[in-house]
Amino acid sequence: MSTSPFVVLPSSHARAHDTFAASDELASLLREQIRGEVRFDPASKALYSTDASNYRHIPIGVVIPRDEADVIATVALCRRFNAPVLTRGAGTSLAGQGCNAAVVLDFSKYMNGMGEIDVENRTVKVQPGIVLDRVRDAAEKLHLTFAPDPATHSRCTIGGMIGNNSCGVHGLMGGKTVDNIATLDLLLYDGTRLTVGPTTEAELAAHIANGGRTGEIYATLKSLRDTYSTQVREKFPNIPRRVSGFNLDELLPENSFNVARALVGSEGTCAIILSATLQLVQSPPCRTLVGVGFPDVFLAADHVPQILEHKPIGFEGMDGLLLDAMRRKGKFVEELALLPGGNGFLIVEFGADTQAEANTKARALVASLKTIAPEATSRIYTPPKRKMSGASASQPSAPPPSSPASAPAGKDGRTPPSIPTNSAAISAPSSRS
Repeated sequence: MSTSPFVVLPSSHARAHDTFAASDELASLLREQIRGEVRFDPASKALYSTDASNYRHIPIGVVIPRDEADVIATVALCRRFNAPVLTRGAGTSLAGQGCNAAVVLDFSKYMNGMGEIDVENRTVKVQPGIVLDRVRDAAEKLHLTFAPDPATHSRCTIGGMIGNNSCGVHGLMGGKTVDNIATLDLLLYDGTRLTVGPTTEAELAAHIANGGRTGEIYATLKSLRDTYSTQVREKFPNIPRRVSGFNLDELLPENSFNVARALVGSEGTCAIILSATLQLVQSPPCRTLVGVGFPDVFLAADHVPQILEHKPIGFEGMDGLLLDAMRRKGKFVEELALLPGGNGFLIVEFGADTQAEANTKARALVASLKTIAPEATSRIYTPPKRKMSGASASQPSAPPPSSPASAPAGKDGRTPPSIPTNSAAISAPSSRS
């Protein structure tokens, strides 16, 4: 017999999918009561046991609801059996948020609808399973967009973006997801339905006076706000990409006691989102990119504040180590040659109503580099055709033979990219990243 003083813990493999005794009964009742898909088979559970992270939790089972009624019925049955619930979109989470020992609800297959865009108010109502690019593609036809656009924009869902408060390269244009949510339609684990958003003090008092579960929720949130408001004002970091923890600052009076935005980033721990009304922003139809190269990524970071003064709509940084890895593997060799020289890079995007305006903003940034970063190299990328030469910020090249004023317009009415500047002019796709 062991004399070790250490306590032997249960196996980490003994998860809920093994120990949840009512799994078969729950699955049977779900199949009877909902129209959607009920997947409690080993293969489906294996598929949903992980996301884009290194974490793995085998779920109790998977439900793919067809509509809100399915979600309500599923949650009611899970509550009856005391089964945890996890909502999931595309599974692009990088920290394990999309997997757990729970009943997983996948909204992406069926609950992915979108209402008509309200151009006047710049809003649109969507279901949580809709892919971001579907929203953006529809909005772009009206020169609008949903500003947050993470790298997974072609597959991530709005519900998942609300769950983790996603941002992206165009966060400068409209902020994080929390800054672009108007209202949320919610279902709680106890079956409560409510729609939340900005709340005046009079509305808050009315909710509390009406009592019931909704009144209890608002009263508790008000107490939380009143208790910690001073600390929240003093200690919440004022940084553009604060996406960790709960957005308690959204409950402050100066932020209109916005319960919807307070829930953004809560990863589904507080409520299930049935639909969301998104706030759209204007999307400049013409774009120009500037690539700026530095000796290393640290010098690139040092110059971010000065470059932000030029009011770009998109901004990304890259370490040369990433590009070295691609070169070793022989990947994107021709594309890598389009970057300026250096080992740390900033990719800066400008937007405007006309291509000439966007080009002017790009040229102004490049001109400023001679003063603020003489060691930098740069290139300008404009649609629609290629014109390529290179120079460092401290050694201007000869201007191209034609200028926007004398060059003919392209097929789409934009000026071809012959831009007199000390950087190269290279055509780039006009599609948004």
